[in-house]
Amino acid sequence: MPTHHARRCLLVVLLAATGALAAPYTGGAPYFFVKGAEDAESFPLESTDVAFTVSGVIADFTVTQTYRNRGEVPLHAKYVFPASTRAAVHGLTMKLDDRTIVAKVKERGEARAEFERARQQGRSASLLEQDRPNVFQMNVANILPGERVQVVLRYSELLVPTEGVYELVYPTVVGPRYDDSTAATPKETASFTNNPTLHAGEAPPSTLSLHGALKLGMPPEELGSQSHRLVLKQTPTGATLALHDSEAQGGNRDFILRFRLRGDEVRSGLLLSDDGDEKFFLLMVQPPRRVEPTLMPPREFVFIVDVSGSMHGFPLETAKHLLRELAATLRPQDTFNVLLFSGDSRLLSPQSVPATPENVRAAMRVLEDEVGGGGTELRPALKRALTLGRGEGRSRSFVVITDGYISAEKELFDTIREHLHEANVFSFGIGSSVNRYLVEGVAKAGQGEPFIIERAETARDEARRFAAYVQSPVLTDVKLEARGVTLFDVEPSAVPDVLADRPVIISGKWRGEQKGALVLSGVTGQGPWQQRFDLAQADTDNPALRFLWARSRISTLSDFGRGEETATREEVTRLGLRYNLLTRFTSFIAVTEEVRAARPGVEVKQPLPMPDGVEDSALGTETGPEPGLWAVLLLALGLAAATHARRVSVGRRA
Repeated sequence: MPTHHARRCLLVVLLAATGALAAPYTGGAPYFFVKGAEDAESFPLESTDVAFTVSGVIADFTVTQTYRNRGEVPLHAKYVFPASTRAAVHGLTMKLDDRTIVAKVKERGEARAEFERARQQGRSASLLEQDRPNVFQMNVANILPGERVQVVLRYSELLVPTEGVYELVYPTVVGPRYDDSTAATPKETASFTNNPTLHAGEAPPSTLSLHGALKLGMPPEELGSQSHRLVLKQTPTGATLALHDSEAQGGNRDFILRFRLRGDEVRSGLLLSDDGDEKFFLLMVQPPRRVEPTLMPPREFVFIVDVSGSMHGFPLETAKHLLRELAATLRPQDTFNVLLFSGDSRLLSPQSVPATPENVRAAMRVLEDEVGGGGTELRPALKRALTLGRGEGRSRSFVVITDGYISAEKELFDTIREHLHEANVFSFGIGSSVNRYLVEGVAKAGQGEPFIIERAETARDEARRFAAYVQSPVLTDVKLEARGVTLFDVEPSAVPDVLADRPVIISGKWRGEQKGALVLSGVTGQGPWQQRFDLAQADTDNPALRFLWARSRISTLSDFGRGEETATREEVTRLGLRYNLLTRFTSFIAVTEEVRAARPGVEVKQPLPMPDGVEDSALGTETGPEPGLWAVLLLALGLAAATHARRVSVGRRA
């Protein structure tokens, strides 16, 4: 029999082999999943089923996650997954056998404490928490051996067309996040960034199914997805669709569905709801067509390009192609600069240079030598760009090109807002599963526009769209006037200039009788413009408006800023509890009454697939050796120790 010392060494080896000792470092970095003897217990998420319905401009989703324990001990599963940045999550249920338990919304700390008590007591429980507006964590406690548990979450979001194109996105995987926090300065985000990840090219361990219906009042045009194969069927009032059977392992890239309405019609209009307690409105107005400017001032563009490890391969090559296309849109009177960043940053020139063909070629030569490597320090790069001298009389814009795989988003948003008077900020997200929270948040904080490029061949179209976007505003001096009705709690409180060919969205509450009108007005290149909407003619069957309004208010308060002030935290918590919404400070908790597990279980983090097109270099080497190397090292040390102990024992017996 092995000695106690030998058994302890073998235990260390077993922990390393099963991933329990993933790596001897602290902090919030992701790490590669280590295969071991308990692989059956390492992948508790069996499948994800997504069902959605689009009614007009509102999409309602039902997502069913099925967890299965194929091992021999109770499991506590933790699964990190993404969602749309606009998702208003308003329902969660847990299904065990023939029972359905409806989750309650509670303050985050209270919900976490209740979940931990249930786990220790052997009761089954599910806990849904938000780490980012687009990153959630599902925790399921005490899944018994051989048991399946279904957790069903429901959310709604608004579909806003751009240039007449509606886009429905269901993100499927959270890309590995570079985290600059340390053990000395921990962050609450470390819980989701410190997650096991499969190697590039490994198929997702769970299956994905998706199906939905479009109820639009007319058949859509140009309906399709370039991300996944679909089975489509047109109907007189819309369409039905489902993922093709070949896409069961398609959970390593965002599902993106695009469509137009006949004749590029955009559903402008006024929606109302009255739940007996409060009355809500949502106004969506398509602005007039853009008028070409007769005179444009000279412009300065600073292109801030991510060349970190996660950009290696397809993303970086696409970034190079995009920069060529963007440079081609510059005029000789414009100036530009290029700042490359990873763990540090490098400038093309101490000052922006004229956009001559020679200078553009020089910039491309600098970028062509890059292959991608290191961390993703975007905030220091942005601060360096802000130190550049600004030309007099020039309209200045920063253009950030990245996959967004960092965790310090809110600090970055704060930096952008603090310097908003110095430059507008636009963002290009490149990759099959970009961090849309960062890409969209950068643009929102900088009063710019986000652009997403999933494939290299769309880079030219996006570059042209950017060039058209920055030429001139569509509508300025935008105002909303209420006639014969009282509006309050309006989001946004002020409407900025409209630069893109996309609707103006305004939501809020109203009181009084359903009469009167809302009038939106502004100034175009051809003069004053206005549009009137009568309340008496508005659609009133829209129960999701309460969730969408509350989600918009929470976004303003918390999503794109630190939101750590006590008043902000209290208001977001109040909104989450009142409107039954998942927020940074409120969570969903469901717990069984009876004790189901007689012995302690094993906690398992569901390994995430590497996003399609992202290579292993995304995890870098700065956070310590790959766990697999530690497993090999510990295995060798453990065997040596066991052999030594056995020899000592034999010698003593002799």
